[in-house]
Amino acid sequence: MPTEHLDRLFRDFESYRVSHAPSGTPESLYAPMDYILSLGGKRLRPILTLAACEAFGGDSQRALAPALGIEVFHNFSLVHDDIMDQAPLRRASETVHMKWDINTAILSGDALLVEAYRLIAQVDAEVLPDVLDRFTQTARRLCEGQQLDMEFEQRSKVEEAQYLEMIEGKTSVLIGCALAVGARIGGADNDSANAMYDFGRKLGLAFQIMDDHLDCFGDPGKTGKQEGGDILAGKHTLLAIHCRHQDAQAFEEMSKRTGREKVQGMKQLYVQTATDSYALGKSEALLTESIADLRKALDEGPQRQALEELAKSLVHRSF
Repeated sequence: MPTEHLDRLFRDFESYRVSHAPSGTPESLYAPMDYILSLGGKRLRPILTLAACEAFGGDSQRALAPALGIEVFHNFSLVHDDIMDQAPLRRASETVHMKWDINTAILSGDALLVEAYRLIAQVDAEVLPDVLDRFTQTARRLCEGQQLDMEFEQRSKVEEAQYLEMIEGKTSVLIGCALAVGARIGGADNDSANAMYDFGRKLGLAFQIMDDHLDCFGDPGKTGKQEGGDILAGKHTLLAIHCRHQDAQAFEEMSKRTGREKVQGMKQLYVQTATDSYALGKSEALLTESIADLRKALDEGPQRQALEELAKSLVHRSF
C-alpha cells in the first residue's frame, strides 16, 4: 500500500486513539489501560480494518471506533499473556504487571476487554450482528490458541498441524477479523467479508512463520530480538518441528546444549536439514493462498493491488 496512504490511516487512527484514551476513576484502573495502549506497536490490525473499509468504498472514519476496539482487544490479550509468561518487558518498557502489580494487571486487562466490545459495537445496525459474531468467535479462538501455547510448553513433541492451529488462534484470526469487520463496514457482502477473513487468516500464518524464521536467522540489530530466543526457550516453532522430523537424533543432542553453542549449533542443523528453506517455502505458500482469497473478495484495481503489496511487505520483511 502506498506509504502516504498508510501514513494517513496511521495518523487518523492515532489521533482517534489519543482522543479516546481510557480515563476515569479510580485512576489506578484506567492508567494501566492507557499505558499499554500508548506503548506503540505496528497498529497493523486497526490499519487493516480502515484499509478494508476503504477498499469496499466505505469511509474509513466510520470504522475508527471498531478499529480501536480491535486494537484494544489485542492489547488486552498482551496484558494477560505477559502475566502468564511472567514477562518483564513489552515493547522495551515494563509490562503492566511489573509496573503496577498482578491483580491490577488482571483487572485492567478485563476492563480493556469490556472497552473493546463497547467500541466494536459502534457500527451501523445492519452489520452489528455479523460484526459482533465475528469478533466474539475471534475472541474465543484467541483464548484457545493461548491455552494451546501454554500446553505446548509441557510437551516434548508438537506436530506441524498442532503448531499451525495454535498460531492461527494466537495471531491469525484477529488479523482476519480486522479485515472482515472493515470490509463489512465498507459495504462488503458476507461472501466478500469471508474471503477477506481468509485472506487475513492465511496472511497471519505466513507472518508468524516468518517471525519465527527471523527470530533465528534475522539480524538482531533490525529485529530487536535476541538471536535464537525461541531456540534458547525450547519453543515448538515450525523450524524446530520440521528439523526434529528430519533428524531426530541430531535435534535431541543439540537441544541439550546451552547458550550460544546451542543457538549456533541449531541454526547450522536447520540449514543442513533444509529446515530454514522449508519454513520460508511454507510462509510463501500461505502468502500465495492469502492473495488468492483477496482476489476472490476484490476486483482488480488500485485498492486490491495496495493490499497485495502490503501483504507481501509483511511477509518479505527483514525485521
